[in-house]
Amino acid sequence: MGIASGEMVVEPSTMTRAHRPVRGTTGSARRSAGGSRTTRTLRITASTWFVVTVVGQLIFVIYIAGFYGVTTARGDLAAWGKVMPHGYVTGDTIGNSLVGVHLLFAALITLSGAVQLLPVVRRRAPKLHRWNGRFYLTSAVLMSVGGLAMVWTRGSVGGPSQHLAISLNALLILAFAAMALRHALARRFVEHRRWALRLFLAVSGVWFFRIGLTFWILVNQGPVGFDPESFTGPALTTISFAQYLLPLAILQLYFYTQDHAGTRGRIAMASGLLVCTLFTAVGIFAASMMLWLPHLR
Repeated sequence: MGIASGEMVVEPSTMTRAHRPVRGTTGSARRSAGGSRTTRTLRITASTWFVVTVVGQLIFVIYIAGFYGVTTARGDLAAWGKVMPHGYVTGDTIGNSLVGVHLLFAALITLSGAVQLLPVVRRRAPKLHRWNGRFYLTSAVLMSVGGLAMVWTRGSVGGPSQHLAISLNALLILAFAAMALRHALARRFVEHRRWALRLFLAVSGVWFFRIGLTFWILVNQGPVGFDPESFTGPALTTISFAQYLLPLAILQLYFYTQDHAGTRGRIAMASGLLVCTLFTAVGIFAASMMLWLPHLR
């Protein structure tokens, strides 16, 4: 045990020279203990953000099941168009089926991603972690390809800049999935986990867009910076790119802090993550009240 962990302290006058601690040992132990505390704090704040995010994504899944699932069971597919422009097109059986499959995978991949990133699953149920990971990667690839097809062949709301942002998001998902798989097969699990986290954030881009948009509307008390009719404008363009680039940038900063930063850097990063958690929670509340819960009747 070290001094910082609570060993018995003896008055200096009662110790012989041979028993005196080496100069600097106490300071080193204190710095080590401080570093351990800040590292724990950083991990706790990151875990807190993850828990808040998973809760918000579960609300999103409930919305998908409660609205799209129920209307599909009733045979009222035309109701999709009330909340998703071009969600249902009369006579377009293939296109409507593609949208339905896309929504189903959106719900499944959201649940799968939450399970995949739980450390307890990785430690205690490695077989579940592997098979769920395969499902997650496959679903991410299918959703990305399907999303690209929907944007450029079926039509989508927004302007070309938003379509470009969606396409870049899809391409990043494909790249991150490939890197996560590559490192997993090579058993480089530290690198694999980091690419898996990047994949999780990129896949969550659609969800981030919704909480980002409703947060913006809530703060500004209305649709500022975009036209709600055409669904175009600089605010929407910014949110469309920020929905994945901002979380990815924060994650990269988190990795850098873990690898290189000292005590002050970890404290600063932990503080920043707490702010991100607060913004995320407010965005989840806004999206739940404006977009999701009103349709669950």
